[in-house]
Amino acid sequence: MAQQLGSFEKVLRVGEGRRLKRLAEQASFIGTLEPEFEKLSDTELVAKTAEFRQRVESGEQLDEILFEAFAAVREAFKRTMGVRLFVV
Repeated sequence: MAQQLGSFEKVLRVGEGRRLKRLAEQASFIGTLEPEFEKLSDTELVAKTAEFRQRVESGEQLDEILFEAFAAVREAFKRTMGVRLFVV
């Protein structure tokens, strides 16, 4: 029975490696945006929220701003908490 569950679990995890690789690539890309967001003043960083909202209202898809939004949140967290979030 335990052997059968192991096989069943393997079937359920098919494709998980590809998904993890894609997520790692996306996280790496967000990291490449870090210097751009570090250069922003606090006021400019806060204004990113309104910019993102305007872009979505203008028809841009959420997927198109997702990485920039994550980079903005990451920078805001670093400034507020004094801790840089790392890729997990």
